[in-house]
Amino acid sequence: MGRAFEYRKAAKMKRWAGMAKAFTKVGREINIAIREGGADPDYNPRLRLAINNAKAVNMPKANVDAAIKRATDKDTSNYEEVTFEGYGPHGIAVFVEATTDNNNRTVANIRHAFSKYGGSLGVNGSVDYMFERKGQFIVKAEDLAGKDLESLEFELIDVGLDSMEADEEEVIFYTSFEDFAAFGPAMERLGIKVSKAELVRIPSHTKKLSDSEVEDFLKLIDKLEEDDDVANVFHTMDESE
Repeated sequence: MGRAFEYRKAAKMKRWAGMAKAFTKVGREINIAIREGGADPDYNPRLRLAINNAKAVNMPKANVDAAIKRATDKDTSNYEEVTFEGYGPHGIAVFVEATTDNNNRTVANIRHAFSKYGGSLGVNGSVDYMFERKGQFIVKAEDLAGKDLESLEFELIDVGLDSMEADEEEVIFYTSFEDFAAFGPAMERLGIKVSKAELVRIPSHTKKLSDSEVEDFLKLIDKLEEDDDVANVFHTMDESE
């Protein structure tokens, strides 16, 4: 009984930590969006997406409003977007996106993670060419009930759709980097509810690892993703079964 209680407690703490991390990420997205395009979501597509992403992670409206208020406060530190490139153990390329108000801290933390877990931090451009930057829009399958996906695909091609993936739970729409900003409003006009939208980096090729090598590599990924400054981590490890 005691062991079961400790397990449930640990699982609950892990969920809370994950939720706090998601809220921090969205808060920084809001900060950057407002700095770039103002505090009115009607005229700032990036802010609309950030607010939508806040809903996707169940961030309370009060938290969203507080994040917007902080972002419009001139005395509040502004965050900047920074990237890091390098290799993890077993030759897997890693691309890290971060948002920070203290670049020295972030650089030190990222460098330490790579060094401790068998990787090496490289210079800008060292692995960037291995990834294609795309817009990703995720829609719950239930929110597309009654729609003909083939007809919808043809309709969305006219507004920038590159490709589409569907399973029983969700449909993922991909756009080019250049079409990302305009695609969200186009989905809104069609009455399609997007549960999450973000820019992703898709590897042009991947490398298969053994089970033990995967375990080594994931130690680095887990350490990077634990850092509050890290927004996204992309890599070239083959994740297929």
